Amino acid sequence: MSNVPATPRGTARLKSPNSQPALTGEVLRPSDRVGGLPLELLQQAHALVGALRVEFSQPVNLEEVARINPEIKAGGRFAPKDCIALQKVAIIIPFRNREEHLKYWLYYLHPILQRQQLDYGVYVINQGLAEDQERAAENQTLTPGAILCFANQDGEEEFNRAKLLNIGFAEALKEYDYDCFVFSDVDLIPMDDRNTYKCYSQPRHLSVSMDKFGFRLPYNQYFGGVSALSKEQFTKINGFPNNYWGWGGEDDDIYNRLVFKGMGISRPDAVIGKCRMIRHTRDRKNEPNPERFDRIAHTRETMNSDGLNTLSYKVLRTDKYPLYTKITVDIGSPNS
Repeated sequence: MSNVPATPRGTARLKSPNSQPALTGEVLRPSDRVGGLPLELLQQAHALVGALRVEFSQPVNLEEVARINPEIKAGGRFAPKDCIALQKVAIIIPFRNREEHLKYWLYYLHPILQRQQLDYGVYVINQGLAEDQERAAENQTLTPGAILCFANQDGEEEFNRAKLLNIGFAEALKEYDYDCFVFSDVDLIPMDDRNTYKCYSQPRHLSVSMDKFGFRLPYNQYFGGVSALSKEQFTKINGFPNNYWGWGGEDDDIYNRLVFKGMGISRPDAVIGKCRMIRHTRDRKNEPNPERFDRIAHTRETMNSDGLNTLSYKVLRTDKYPLYTKITVDIGSPNS
């Protein structure tokens, strides 16, 4: 029996047979080879490989990642050449001060997403402040087309994950007619490429089996980490809440919104849904939100007046890097 699983039904419609050989094995560290084959060849194959080995012990060089993913266009865009993808997927990553995590995410996810034959774009939504942008403009010159050039634009206000995801939804739609949105934390890497980053008839929870939780759900209503919603599903719940500042609570609020709008949660099984988290200490200005439990209890009353229809922000700059689009935004503060 072949240990290369079939492409999940509904992922893509083939125009012509795939002429490339099916490869088996594991996705290894940046320096590894698979069965004597260079990693470049593995990443060019369309066949899914199933279970992956994910490690964070070796540093990632983004110039090398771009070199071995030549089909990725500026801004992190990709569309398969030999099929018509059934969905246009925007992958939204809320971000602040996680440069090393982003490198690993790009290294592992781009090959996976290409093998899944998705028409996709990667959007990193960076929380900043207008005054930081002004200081950065005064103190440095950015190199156009640089592989990685992070300006010191990271805001000092409390982090607001859900609001950044709302912004990613709005900004991605300005660039392309996306119909599916995958919302992913930057520190979560799937361990099986059969866990397809696409949308389903019900909202999809993709990170169902995390090593952080012993490869099991922490509780049945958990909807954190990585999730996928169609454009219709997302707008039906008025997007995500904008008023969760700091850590925690927004995932449960989102779950409540879905339930109150009559939707359920679909998930891959616990094997295909495995993922690894990059270990780290809690970020500064992302302390637990003491108001989260009270806000969760009132989702039904607040969801129609807190979300996409009340979203306010300012785009400070947009950078098109070879592997992703980085949008730095000023989202205000809890008191604004």
